[in-house]
Amino acid sequence: MTPGQSVYGEKRVTVKTKNEEIEYRLWNPYRSKVASTILSGVANLYIGPGTKLLYIGAASGTTVSHCSDIVGPTGIVYGVEISERSGRDLIEMAKTRDNIVPIIEDARHPLRYRMLVGMVDCIFQDCAVPDQARVLAMNAKHFLKPGGKFVFSVKANCVDSTARPEDVFEAQTEELVKEDFYPEENQSLEPFERDHCTIIGSYRIPSNELNSAGTKSKKKKSAPKPKAPVVEESSDDGSSDVSSEDSD
Repeated sequence: MTPGQSVYGEKRVTVKTKNEEIEYRLWNPYRSKVASTILSGVANLYIGPGTKLLYIGAASGTTVSHCSDIVGPTGIVYGVEISERSGRDLIEMAKTRDNIVPIIEDARHPLRYRMLVGMVDCIFQDCAVPDQARVLAMNAKHFLKPGGKFVFSVKANCVDSTARPEDVFEAQTEELVKEDFYPEENQSLEPFERDHCTIIGSYRIPSNELNSAGTKSKKKKSAPKPKAPVVEESSDDGSSDVSSEDSD
C-alpha cells in the first residue's frame, strides 16, 4: 500500500521484473500472530484481497499494516485497540493507509463503535483478556456476516494460568461452539509463541451449507421418517428376510 516506507523498521525487498518493480516487506512471525499462524501451516487464513476485516487487539498496528497490504485498496481493516498509547501509533500509521480505520476503544463494549464498523467478512482477534471467546462472540454478533470467518488467537495463560494450555484451548473451542461458531482448524503456534494456538472457522453458517467442506451441523436434526421395510425374495426354505434401508 505504501511502497518505499517501513512501518516499524522492517526490512524491504524489491524484486525487479521485465515490466515493473515489486516491493515486499519482511514479516517476522515472532512479532505477529497472523504471520506465525501462516507459517504454522493452516489450510486457510481467510484474509485476502478485498476482505473486510475486523482486527481486535490492533496494538500499535504492525500486523495491521501487513493485513492492510493483503486486503489491498478494495478491502478494509478496522483496527480496535484499547490502549491509548498504542492507539496513537495506530492512528499515525493509518494516516498513510486509506484502508485502515483505527478505533481506540474497549473490544468488550462493541456497541461503543457500532457506528464506525460495517459488516465484515472476517474477524481476527488477539487480545489479552480472560474472557477471550466471549469478546469474539460479542463482536461477531454485531459485525460478522452469516457464514463469515474468524481467526482467533488464544493465549492460554491469560484465560487460566493454572490449567494446562491444551485444556484451555479445548474449553475456548467449546465456548465458541455454544455461540454459533464452527471451528475448522486448531493450530499450535509453537515455536513462535509459547502456550498459544489459533482457532479458525466459520460463523452462523447458512443451513444449506452446514455439511459442506466437512462441517458438521450442531443443530438438532429432526427425526427421519420411518421407512417401509424391504422384503427380500423368499429363500429356498420358505422364510423371508425383513430389513430396513440404511439411513445416513
